[in-house]
This record gives sequence, C-alpha cells and structure tokens, in this order.
Amino acid sequence: MTPKVSIIVPCFNEKHTIGYLLQAIHDQTFPRTDLEVIIADGMSTDGTRDVIQGFISDHDDLSIRLIDNPERIIPVALNEAIEAASGEVLIRLDAHSIPNRDYIERCLTVLESTGSANVGGLWEIRSSGEGWLARSIAIAAGHRLGAGDARYRTGGEAGEVDTVPFGAFKREWVDRVGPFDITLITNEDYEFNVRLRQAGGVIWFDSTIRSTYFARRDLISLARQYARYGYWKARMLRRYPESLRWRQALPPLFVLSVIVLGIAAFVWFPARLLIAVQLALYALLVFLVGIGQSLHERDWKILVGFLLAIWSMHFAWGGGFLWSIFGMIFGVHREPKRA
Repeated sequence: MTPKVSIIVPCFNEKHTIGYLLQAIHDQTFPRTDLEVIIADGMSTDGTRDVIQGFISDHDDLSIRLIDNPERIIPVALNEAIEAASGEVLIRLDAHSIPNRDYIERCLTVLESTGSANVGGLWEIRSSGEGWLARSIAIAAGHRLGAGDARYRTGGEAGEVDTVPFGAFKREWVDRVGPFDITLITNEDYEFNVRLRQAGGVIWFDSTIRSTYFARRDLISLARQYARYGYWKARMLRRYPESLRWRQALPPLFVLSVIVLGIAAFVWFPARLLIAVQLALYALLVFLVGIGQSLHERDWKILVGFLLAIWSMHFAWGGGFLWSIFGMIFGVHREPKRA
C-alpha cells in the first residue's frame, strides 16, 4: 500500500525559486493523489505568496497548502507544517532546492529497504547566477575543502551518516523524539538527527536520492550563511558535545590560532614567523586546489573566486563559532545577520 507523503517547506522571500520547486514536486513520478505540500511562509514581502497562490490556481491536481509563519524561524515553520500535514511520511525540502523527478519514490524505497529513521541523498550544487563569482561559490560549496567529508555534498557509497539534507522520515519518529528544536535558528536538522540516533534510529545516505541545491550568489550572503552555521553549531554542541566531528572543529581552531598568533605577534617575534608560515601554507593549499578548479572550468577567474569563497566560508564559519562560544561565556547573544 502506498503511504501518503507530506512535503514540508519553510519559506521566506523566495519568489525566484519557489515556482521551480513546486513544478519539480508536481512532476514527481510519485502519484499526486497520495501527495500533499505544506508551505510555511514567513509572511514574504517579495511576491512569493503570489507565486504560490498562482501555482495553486493553475495546478488543482496537487494538494498545496500555504500556512503562515510570522516568527520567520525555520524550525517553527517545520513544526507548524508537520502539525498541518496528514502524511505518514514527511519529506523536508527547501525553496532553494529542486528534487529529481524520482526523489520521493527513491526516498520511500530506501526508507523501507533500510528501515532507517531518516534518509536523504546527494546535493548537486549549482550556481545561482551566470557570473564567474557565483559559479566559483557553487564549486567551493561542493568541494571537500569547503564541505569537508559530508557525503551529501561530495558523494560516496550508501551507508549510515551523521545527517542528511532534505530528509524523509516517518511521522512516528517525530512522535517518539519530539519536534524540531525552535531554539536553534540554524542546524535544526542536524540536532533532530542527533536525537533520532540517540533513540536508536539510523540516518542513511543514498546517492540515488538526488536534488539540486542553488548556492549563494555573492560573498556577503555566503559569509552570512556560514557565520550563522558556525554560530548555531556551537549552540547545538553545548547540548550535544559528543556530536562534534573533526571537519567541524578545524575552522574555529584555525581562526582562533590566527587571532592568538596575531595578537602575540605584537610582543613576541616567533609568533610573527608562526602566523606567517601558517597563513602561507593555508593560502598555498587553497591556491593549488583553486588552480585545479580553474583549469577544469577553463576560466582563470574561477581561481580568484574559489580563493575568495573558501576564505569566506572558513573564516565566517570559524568566526561565527567562536563568537557563539564568547557569547555563551560572557552572556552576549547577538547572532550573525541572516543571509
């Protein structure tokens, strides 16, 4: 028997991409009679709601509901969407994503064959624009130097992982471990998966489950995005320190070492040598990888963009993480701006 599936989508000011997402859901190989879409919108002001309402009017063969999320907080939106949903299986998607035509079908197949609590697949990261900088950001976001060993970004064999994006899970797991944590503005999906694992569930990655994710188009929005990732990762680790992975510890440790050595360099000469060597080796590594990417793309400007994107990601993530730690110690609670 085919289970009913509810797609839950948090959304705010996404008029440029929400229509593509809805069309991709409409074109799924999964029967629309067993599918519904719940969009929790943060009272968009850019015409997003008009795009959604227009799509609903033109596609009465797909059940789409638009609900309000005045708090404009992603986990709140997800919880409201879950409460409004009637499906046995829930699949979280974002307005910046485009699922492959067989996305739902593959999620259900893997969910049943593995018995996992949450399943997800591979992001095929694409540029949000045609310019060399936007292309460079997309390349950096999908490279191991920027993404670490996260299989959902870099690919790999099917198997158990820490987390997956745009996961599919049964409602019974929400009943068992509770809803998304509304105190975490970002990293709410990772925290949810931590609780699933603690309850005995398995998080499963399968590269046959594919979606397209559009990376940020400029360095400012990229830096803000990663600063928020780092900031809220630190807040989550306060409760789940055992969930820290090496790839997550490297950026804040690197940024901290640069700050400490930079300060020490004013009074201790060896610190000047140490920070010079550290930054030179780091720059050389990123430069060499960037050359490879620019040669692959046959565009030397990709080298410049790759360097800027990787530096923005590393320093913003590490800086956001350290600022969060500082805030928890000294009672400062000013989160980075939203991307």
